Amino acid sequence: MPTASSGDGTTIAYDRDGAGDPLVLVPGAFSYRRYPGLVKLAGLRAARFTVCSYDRRGRGDSGGTPAVCRRARDRGSRRGDRRGRRARARLGPFPSGAVLALAAAGLPGRRLAVHEPPFVVGPAGRRPPAGLLRRVTAPADAGQRGAAVRYFMLDGMGAPAFPAMPRLMPKAWRARTAVAHTLPYDAAIMRGYQDRRPLPAGQRAPVAMPALVMCGAGKKTRVFFGPAAQAVAAAVPGARLVQRRGPGHAKALSAPVIAGTLTGFLTGPDTAARTGGHHA
Repeated sequence: MPTASSGDGTTIAYDRDGAGDPLVLVPGAFSYRRYPGLVKLAGLRAARFTVCSYDRRGRGDSGGTPAVCRRARDRGSRRGDRRGRRARARLGPFPSGAVLALAAAGLPGRRLAVHEPPFVVGPAGRRPPAGLLRRVTAPADAGQRGAAVRYFMLDGMGAPAFPAMPRLMPKAWRARTAVAHTLPYDAAIMRGYQDRRPLPAGQRAPVAMPALVMCGAGKKTRVFFGPAAQAVAAAVPGARLVQRRGPGHAKALSAPVIAGTLTGFLTGPDTAARTGGHHA
């Protein structure tokens, strides 16, 4: 198992596969480097890139306590390797890792892609309960992993038909409860991004690389993720917004239409990446 050391000495575990320019996949709320969805996405990208999937702080084999500013530096510690390829790295788009990917966008790199950021920036969006952080933290600190996951998904994310998950999808349930102790950090980093208000002022800071913001074009996707994708694209100078039909939020990154769009952007010439545009 390869590891890297962050700026403060924290051990960050990661997997590396493939050949080509580096691509760092930023994990979402329930993801870690061995999470099935992340493993599948890494396998699809390994034919074109050297793909790095990592454990965020406090998850899997990584040490430390999560913090947004530290996690941005953690990605920097993996984007460079002994061959000096740091400047060519890309940041990949796991949906709820968008906050972390955007926080790292000022680091040296070549591309940034985010897919359906789970922000709530308009009046029609579903706003999580005001006590989300507190009510996730209490069971997580008490070791009640199932209760923390249920509240985060049902009340925080509004996940449908979730109560049957432990019985119908035991493997997926075990994967989620394995990282339940880190959910308070996910609730904390989303504060200010799900208040039905414009993105925080700091989000409009210049991004040091071309950016792609992807979103599905189905009715439900447009309602829940469309406004957020548009807001992010508007806040990032030179970003390109692409909206195309595909499968649901959780599986879209492996869909051929989304995969093709992502690969085209990540491998395209630098000058074309900043042309902007909106694809339906």
